Amino acid sequence: MRFAEAYLAQLAQIETRLRLPAVRALHLPPIEAAQSKNGEFCAIELDDGSLGLSYVLLDDTLRRLLSSNAGAGVVGLPAMALARAYATGSGVERTLGFAAANAITRHFLDRAGYAPPDSADSVGALAPMPGDHVGMIGYFRPLAERIVATGAQLVVVELDAALAGAQTGYEVTTDAEVLEACNKVLSTSTILLNDTLDKVLARCARARRIALIGPSAGCLPDALFARGVSSLGGSWVTDSAGFVEALNAGEGWSRYARKSLVSAPDWPGFAGLLARL
Repeated sequence: MRFAEAYLAQLAQIETRLRLPAVRALHLPPIEAAQSKNGEFCAIELDDGSLGLSYVLLDDTLRRLLSSNAGAGVVGLPAMALARAYATGSGVERTLGFAAANAITRHFLDRAGYAPPDSADSVGALAPMPGDHVGMIGYFRPLAERIVATGAQLVVVELDAALAGAQTGYEVTTDAEVLEACNKVLSTSTILLNDTLDKVLARCARARRIALIGPSAGCLPDALFARGVSSLGGSWVTDSAGFVEALNAGEGWSRYARKSLVSAPDWPGFAGLLARL
């Protein structure tokens, strides 16, 4: 079963226990913000204020969402009806489905009285050190420099061939086979959206720790932990109104959210949380 299908199956169980709120709004950054990190994500907001994020810079997703007035088309939809597009749709539909699924997860976690702990670092608790061979999926230059500074060996796998080449202390490549030699892997959570998760994890059989990080990593982690992921780091919105205002304006929203990290040993489990309802 694909991750998307496993995730939606969990959300369907939530729907049997909770009356899920409908979709209140789709929030999008302006197109000019796409040149910065402030324009990388959209948010689906439910009627209770729950927010779920999804990455919008794959292909021309953001431009298509803005030009199609997609927000008007989703307002009032049952949250699960939109979320199902994460497993059944592609492109724009899959993007919106993932955001809706993450919004349902936030609604569920709030009702279950669970909030993920703060992240203690920026690399998903990988704890890189001399002797480690770290693979990074998606090029985060500041994080790459921090990993190299620990004395660990680093290789970065990046889809954009224009970024490939030798950097100071590490290499950027488009060849995912290099992950097979890594004992620790740090990946952008975008692999949950572009449907490359299982293909990537198949390359990481040697890795003792695999961390997925990114603002859109707001999903239930059970199916990821079952696949060998060790931690999931996301953004936990603490001020919904401020977050939405900043996102819509193409401004930084980090002050309205905190970085969180869920690790496999500390996760109470979906079944346990469901039993709290």
